[in-house]
Amino acid sequence: MKNILIISAVVLVLLVGSSWFARSNSGSSSGGTVISTNGFHWHPKLELYVHGEPVAIPQNIGLSGTHSPIHTHDDLPLIHMEFSGRVTEDETRLGVFFSHWGRDMRSFGDTMIMKVNGVENTEYENYHMKDGDVIQLYYE
Repeated sequence: MKNILIISAVVLVLLVGSSWFARSNSGSSSGGTVISTNGFHWHPKLELYVHGEPVAIPQNIGLSGTHSPIHTHDDLPLIHMEFSGRVTEDETRLGVFFSHWGRDMRSFGDTMIMKVNGVENTEYENYHMKDGDVIQLYYE
């Protein structure tokens, strides 16, 4: 009986300790600040213009081979952000989408202006996309 109590106490201490450790490190890991622990399904919109002309974003970016949480379907220019579980800001960066596309965000022209919801933004690749965002990239 004494051994069962000791083992139970050790297990309890380990569970409490690991839970505390996970919570204390969740916002400071290399993945950036945690923005959700239960996942989400967001839909920012991305519009590209080169010399004033719209550029079509391909369907099914992020869906060939493995299913990326950031991808496109046929309802362009929506980007689907379908995450489950823990999600960090770093995982929602605009640059992640371009990486899945296999394109350099700056390869469309010599100069780039970015607007998010109508306001100029200079975060570019580092911008953390959010649900309902309208992101416009203008290249010359």
